[in-house]
Amino acid sequence: MVRVIFLVGTALGVGALATIGVSAKPVRAAHRPTRAATKPPIMVAPANPVSGGMMTPRDVVLRPMTPSEAVANAIWSTRAGLNIAALQCQYSPFLAIVRNYNDFLRQHGDELDIARLTMTAHFTRYDGTRAQNSFDHYTTQTYNSYSTLDAQYAFCEEASRAGRIALTLPKMTLGERAGSLRDQMRAALIPVSPLTLLKAVPIVPEILPEL
Repeated sequence: MVRVIFLVGTALGVGALATIGVSAKPVRAAHRPTRAATKPPIMVAPANPVSGGMMTPRDVVLRPMTPSEAVANAIWSTRAGLNIAALQCQYSPFLAIVRNYNDFLRQHGDELDIARLTMTAHFTRYDGTRAQNSFDHYTTQTYNSYSTLDAQYAFCEEASRAGRIALTLPKMTLGERAGSLRDQMRAALIPVSPLTLLKAVPIVPEILPEL
């Protein structure tokens, strides 16, 4: 069993670290993990500032990947986005986030395992014996990159839609759509300032009748 460390966002967008297994398990209460001893060469670009003091989390920056590794990264990132949504978006039962995520794990578990092994091989190619540490750090940063407060409602709605689409895909075909599902969830992380919704209201002077 590979230990995966990721950031858990609460319904208010406040993060807390948690540790879970890669196997298909329902979302449950968070537990504190141990901190990685060293930091492998994986970067997350700083959050992108948006007008009104709002922030957009940035995606993980990886070293060059093979085509199969790029697909595996898209699958793993999609899983991370849906998992964060299952933890952040329970405010609305109509989104069915938790149920969709747990069904997603069961339906696409075999392909998720292949993605995990492929990404581990990616880090083995670059980091040798430090591959497992690199993979754990990569997974942590991938989960962190979906944690949002400023765009939480938009992200939750898009993650709900992505989860429903993923459940329509036959087994072993997730990789064909994972890239677009990931990109759509990430696009929803871009907040829209309430100020952009304000428009000038023309005031027409009242025409008084002649006396």
